Amino acid sequence: MPHTFHIPVLGLGFSIDTPLKVARYGISSVASIVDDELIERMRQYHTSQNNMEYLPINSHEPDSRARRISAYLNLMHDLVNQQFDKLKNQPFEPGNDITRYFDLLPDTSALKQDYLRMMACANLHEQEMMKYHLRWRMQQGATDVNIMAKVDKLNYNSDDEFLGDENTDALAALRGFAMSKLQSSVIMSAGMNPKLYSYIEHFDDFFPDATGRLRKKVILKVSDFRSALIQAKFLAKKGIWVSEFRIESGLNCGGHAFATDGLLLGPILEEFKQKRQEMLAELWAICQPVLEHKSYFAQTIPNQRISVQGGIGTGNENSFLLNYYQLDATGWGSPFLLVPEATNVDDDTLTNLTTANTDDFYLSASSPLGVLFNNFKKSSIEQQRLNRIEHNRPGSPCTKKFLCNNTEFTEMAICTASRQYQHLKIQELEAQQLPAADYQQQYDAITEKICLCEGLCASAYIKNDMLKPRENNAVAICPGPNLAYFKSTYSLDQMAKHIYGGINLLQNVSRPNLFINELNLYIDYLKKDIAMHLKTLTDKKEKYFSKFKEQLQQGIDYYKQLIPQITNETQESIQDMYRLLSLSEAELNLILVVKE
Repeated sequence: MPHTFHIPVLGLGFSIDTPLKVARYGISSVASIVDDELIERMRQYHTSQNNMEYLPINSHEPDSRARRISAYLNLMHDLVNQQFDKLKNQPFEPGNDITRYFDLLPDTSALKQDYLRMMACANLHEQEMMKYHLRWRMQQGATDVNIMAKVDKLNYNSDDEFLGDENTDALAALRGFAMSKLQSSVIMSAGMNPKLYSYIEHFDDFFPDATGRLRKKVILKVSDFRSALIQAKFLAKKGIWVSEFRIESGLNCGGHAFATDGLLLGPILEEFKQKRQEMLAELWAICQPVLEHKSYFAQTIPNQRISVQGGIGTGNENSFLLNYYQLDATGWGSPFLLVPEATNVDDDTLTNLTTANTDDFYLSASSPLGVLFNNFKKSSIEQQRLNRIEHNRPGSPCTKKFLCNNTEFTEMAICTASRQYQHLKIQELEAQQLPAADYQQQYDAITEKICLCEGLCASAYIKNDMLKPRENNAVAICPGPNLAYFKSTYSLDQMAKHIYGGINLLQNVSRPNLFINELNLYIDYLKKDIAMHLKTLTDKKEKYFSKFKEQLQQGIDYYKQLIPQITNETQESIQDMYRLLSLSEAELNLILVVKE
């Protein structure tokens, strides 16, 4: 790929059309395909913007979810191709997109170096030949999609009859991608779903063609080596090759957070580095016979990339990760929320993000999925949640129902962020006649949930002037804690140059190294988890906490050995890393895992 970074999925709406904004410059990005209502409205918007005919797909039509997703992905495919063809045919003149394409590339890129030689060439005939070859070698960025594997709601018809496994949310979304024109990747995140993974083999595009090429690829977002290998072996046994592992920090990331048992990012990357070739051979030994049995072309081991994302903040960190751990790419997510030309963040939310401090970014239990969620205190949906509680109307109207997974009170699953669920749960709580402090603690836990289905789309609707009358305009946003150090909005050019070390957007900002940041997040996480369980600490939980603490200590010991290998930082920065690491170790040593 032209670039060594990608833009991961950002909520539901923030990166829903990012490929239309960056792919022509060779930058890959990821759009969520969870919400087909959002997708259909964005298709209507972009057909209108491009003077194209829009033929609606009604939600009550057969297979509407998959068809909506395919139609939108086909639209993005066609528009990006048009943009890229136009860009490639522009003259190499200042201000044109074709010169911007090359300016955005890293200086280490061979394509960038050849471009600079062309620009400096005095021989006009030779320069024209060089321009021809440059255009021939240009590539657009990938339009990838994301599926949260376990967000897989069952669907029913108007007579409450189950529509079958192939029409659950995740499988229908996969089908929508599989049937589209895109030649790109689906990123599977949020854990393993065997039913979904098994469904992949129903589509030929995930298998090699006569030349060995995969028209559609599978990328796994993983938190550690063990889970990566388990999932990849499951797929390999079906002949499905994992083309990339995207390692994401358990806590130093945006969106839903999947904490490890104290296993830190540095040791995780080290394990991938040491076992990469062994894993490659093991997976191919499983996959190749299956492909041959199914009569697919399988002569050579396909490429398998490894990338990392979550909490990367500077060009030096970026280059160290790429070089030391021999990675293929890095993912930069939350910082792109501050790049208006790349993502959908409304003006009010942008202002709140750029004026926020570290305390405004916090790990919460606000997701109806029951998974930790990176929340933002200054978001308008958080203010709306508090206002509803103040007016004794906690909870949200539930219109989209993507996250309905609770059957405590109803036969049909409902959402824990819904007004219906919270009303029933609070009634149950009141009947228990608990002491005031215990009641308040449980009441706060019930009412902490927010509607992500609407909240994570609202910003896209506001920014593009698509909000319907009386539609909820409260914005939910889920940046990682690393965003607290970025204090402005930026152009795409500025962010790319920052990533590649050409400029430093965090000049004079006091910020710990990404490894230290993540370590401190895990220490805080452990302290809070222990505090919650002190009164009911079982032997099993005590062993879990002890292992957690032990793995954090092992991570600290690893970083003590790693710091001397970080040669692209100043001596002052290195000494600061040692100092902060010692402080973190001292704080960890103060944590006692004992019953009250």
